[in-house]
Amino acid sequence: MFESLSDKILNSVKKLKGQAAISESNIEESIKEIRMSLLEADVNYKVVKNFIDRIKTKAIGIEVIKNINPGQMFTKIVHEELVQTLGGEKVDVNVRENPSVIMMVGLQGAGKTTSTAKLGLYLRQKLGKKVGFVPADVYRPAAIEQLQTLAKQNNFSCFESTIQMKPEVILNQALSWAKKDMIDVLILDTAGRLQVDDALMSELEDLKKIIAPTEILLVADAMLGQQAVSVAETFHQRLGLTGLILTKVDGDARGGAALSIREMTGIPIKFMGVGEKVSALEVFHPDRLAGRILDMGDVLTLVERAQEVMDHDEVEKSTKKMLSNQFTLTDFLAQIEQLKKLGGIESMLKFLPGMGEMSKKMKNMAPPDAEIKKIEAIINSMTRQEREDHRVLNGSRRQRIASGSGTKVQDVNKLVKQFEDAKKMMLSFGKMGMGKSMGNPIKGGKNSMKFPF
Repeated sequence: MFESLSDKILNSVKKLKGQAAISESNIEESIKEIRMSLLEADVNYKVVKNFIDRIKTKAIGIEVIKNINPGQMFTKIVHEELVQTLGGEKVDVNVRENPSVIMMVGLQGAGKTTSTAKLGLYLRQKLGKKVGFVPADVYRPAAIEQLQTLAKQNNFSCFESTIQMKPEVILNQALSWAKKDMIDVLILDTAGRLQVDDALMSELEDLKKIIAPTEILLVADAMLGQQAVSVAETFHQRLGLTGLILTKVDGDARGGAALSIREMTGIPIKFMGVGEKVSALEVFHPDRLAGRILDMGDVLTLVERAQEVMDHDEVEKSTKKMLSNQFTLTDFLAQIEQLKKLGGIESMLKFLPGMGEMSKKMKNMAPPDAEIKKIEAIINSMTRQEREDHRVLNGSRRQRIASGSGTKVQDVNKLVKQFEDAKKMMLSFGKMGMGKSMGNPIKGGKNSMKFPF
């Protein structure tokens, strides 16, 4: 979502490289370009003005630290102000009461029903909560059916609402149901409209009185840009929102909603929807998002994602085999499967410092994830003996593998060479004692992780 904004801000900062110090004259052009890039990203003009004013106040006259160039100092200032604009620090979802009730509100099409399932999965996996869903959108039958289906697919309890029931009746019965089933968190999926109207707001106000929610989360579409700010303000005035879930962050939105909504409304963004899968929900960390925008990386999120999706025992087993020179192509294929769970190489690069620009350059070359598919096809075309001992691969075997995988013999040769080089490198690490210092893959400290191959 922030790719275009990131490019423009980074280009403006680069112009300070080589300068002896930060001054009003040499940051003028960079400031102007940042202002234009924010406005083009559909950031509210008041937010842009405040942001630029804070940067100028901090930057002009700042003492440049020895061995740190003005460009780096300016980047630090921009990062700090981005973090402040985005809210400063993450705000946790409140589920301390038992049962806690979370009321999901928003316009039709923003993604409330899917976000309900995503939030339920997060609460169960991260906080160990027993979650129950309550479909209360009786005006759109497909919404009730969709939430019931999502609940069944992901093993959640779901209250059996019907379109014949009034929302008030659903809520009263659902509260009794939650207590009987000892549910920790009840998530209420409410009705939406194509646009905000008084009838919708009045109904939501009545539901709020009945259910007394601990959280009222607005599900806002990031694609709406500045319109998302006005929607949030309207809901907040009538309901008293406690947080937001910003959806479709993985789409082509320009980023204006995320950069405007906190400062304009005071409502914290608590989560971001980053894909269609039920697992595609991220806790909103202002500092991490600011780091991504400035290509400073977000290693913590990458590590957390690895801890969730990768098989710790499998990675540890492969690492030990690498360091003892017992690593085979079968293990190599298993490592690729672990990598794919993280979204592939292109996805991983975006989280590493300085690699955002690198990932863009790689798009002009052979796409890395396409290369991964080719490697998989080659290894899958080998016999078990060939995978366990690649040294048996003579000319005729390589020709057969190339034909079976739809590749060329040169591709097979390239893979074998890369595999042998990787084995030599890992063996040298083991001899130098680096294997132990690397720690347990994924399981180590909060910043530790070994990447596949």
